[in-house]
Amino acid sequence: MADSSLPSPPPVPSPAQPSGGAVSVLDLAPVLPVVVVDDADDAVPLARALVAGGLPAIEVTLRTAAAPEAIRAIGAAVPGAVVGAGTVLGPEHVDVAVNAGARFLVSPGWTDGLLSAMRASGLPCLPGVSTASEVVALLERGVREMKFFPAQAAGGTAYLRSLYGPLPQVRFCPTGGIGPANAPEYLALPNVGCVGGSWMVPGDAVAARDWGRVERLAREAAALRNAVTATATSNATPAVPTGSASGVTPSSGTCR
Repeated sequence: MADSSLPSPPPVPSPAQPSGGAVSVLDLAPVLPVVVVDDADDAVPLARALVAGGLPAIEVTLRTAAAPEAIRAIGAAVPGAVVGAGTVLGPEHVDVAVNAGARFLVSPGWTDGLLSAMRASGLPCLPGVSTASEVVALLERGVREMKFFPAQAAGGTAYLRSLYGPLPQVRFCPTGGIGPANAPEYLALPNVGCVGGSWMVPGDAVAARDWGRVERLAREAAALRNAVTATATSNATPAVPTGSASGVTPSSGTCR
């Protein structure tokens, strides 16, 4: 069975664990920050602010030359962070991510070649999909947790709600066009584990190195799950079981 459960992490406090002891990337927090790092020197304070705000999983996109060093630095200096590589487009990106110490991989789409490379890495991964056919094709290959991208442009919450009927075994991390205003709509869906977004790392805050603002925005994002759960409870809406945001235990689950 394939999933995006995490391998052995640095020790972090763990008040509770989901059944089986494995924690999926989708269950670490309601929001997966999608971070573009232009200056590797910003990586550690940025990651510390996100973790302090309650967002331990961090996707550093491989869109800049600084990205590999940023991943390496976060992994070495921020024990509470679970840092992964995003915008993984081919086997060469998988190699870069692995060498930098990434602990999970995220792609905007997938091919058999890319999926094979991600599997060979042994790391959890979230391959990207935007159609039902792509979802079914990944299910045939044993993958049940995926990135839905570009979420808003590909049909948004209405599309994901429609997928749930025939494909309830699949969970998604929708990314693309999501912010604090519409994130709760996604998080309320039974087939959404978390959402991806960049609103808690605005470019002007990073440029000004205003890590206090980043932490505040991260804290607000981390609280979205509680707000959605409260609303779902009052409306008797089915909820997706989630694990501890910081509780990550050894797991053999990979994108395989």
